[in-house]
Amino acid sequence: MSQKKNYVLDTNVLIENPHSITKLKNGEDNEIFIPYHVLIELNQLKSNTRLRHIVSKAVDVMLANKDSIHFIHNDSSISPFTEEVVDNHILREIQDCEDVADPILVTNDKILQLQAGMNGIKSEQFKDSLPFESESQRYTGFVEDGEDPVLNSFSWREGKPLFHGSDGEELINYTLNLWNVKPRTVYQNLAMALMQNPDIDLVSIQSEAGFGKTFLALAAGLYLVLEKRFFEKIYVVKPTIEVGAKLGYLPGDIKEKMEPYVKYIFELILKLHAMRPTNKLFLNPNDEPLRYNPKKIEILPLAYIRGMNIENAFVIIDETQNLSRSEIRALLTRMGEGVKCVCLGDTSQVDNTYLSESNNGLNWIVRKFKGFANYAHIVLKGDKSRGPITDLVLKSKL
Repeated sequence: MSQKKNYVLDTNVLIENPHSITKLKNGEDNEIFIPYHVLIELNQLKSNTRLRHIVSKAVDVMLANKDSIHFIHNDSSISPFTEEVVDNHILREIQDCEDVADPILVTNDKILQLQAGMNGIKSEQFKDSLPFESESQRYTGFVEDGEDPVLNSFSWREGKPLFHGSDGEELINYTLNLWNVKPRTVYQNLAMALMQNPDIDLVSIQSEAGFGKTFLALAAGLYLVLEKRFFEKIYVVKPTIEVGAKLGYLPGDIKEKMEPYVKYIFELILKLHAMRPTNKLFLNPNDEPLRYNPKKIEILPLAYIRGMNIENAFVIIDETQNLSRSEIRALLTRMGEGVKCVCLGDTSQVDNTYLSESNNGLNWIVRKFKGFANYAHIVLKGDKSRGPITDLVLKSKL
């Protein structure tokens, strides 16, 4: 029988993995101690827009386990608040607490590990530290072996993806081709399968930059609108996170105001047009520059969707991670009969200063809709992306 251990957790462990408490507890095998100055540091970090959602998750885990974890402190005063002072107080609190027999400080701060050793305190690194993942990253669209399948999810069977739909299981042993676009990875192929599935009204796609989310969605839209004629029109909805001049103050009509924000969409459409020409998409194929046919495609900022009733359309909502919960709710309630909606985003790249990795439109979609019969989600993965420089950024974790 293994001996019960007394673990004292540092702030960085809670931030790197909010569930470290339950992992280290290992049921009832070990005792968990939280220094008072860790709480002080967490309180300071909650004002950090990039970390406050992780701090909130760590506090939630502590509250859920408050009856089985211990808080330690001493009566020494605090001034001023610096990282060095906090580290010193944590060590002092461990030394002063007689209730903690043979404590083990768990920290990923190597300097603090050295300081602990100089003060006769055992320490070790938390080996399961992982970057915080939002639900839209954590739920990849696949279920693990032994788990009950979620509706419209996938699992692996003999190296091939098995789709768990409302009508039963289907082995995806074929490669799709939508608008002459062939998938580069199995995950792109599955995203295509979800977007063309007539039983699925809402699809969300999560990935880092360069994995082809927007390109695949536009290809699916052209295929379903212009080739199959399942829908009458494509709408692309784009949130405008403004860094420079405000949209309202830019010169011109709405098309000219939106141009700086949607230039990349136009370039993707031209690329698809080159792969398979379609004059229906443009007012006059001989114009220079080409102009969209508003009867077949329209690109709109979020504000222009409010009050609309969209029907018989293929709708792409780009950068959903930059929409709030109320905004995505207002947007999705505009969808009427005969609508297929594809929500794209990357919750690790939130540009809206009022949102975070866990509190954003894409993550709320996954959190609330997962398991519904007409909803599906997938995370795109793979070695290849937009190009060699993008690959370098992703592999280096820049």
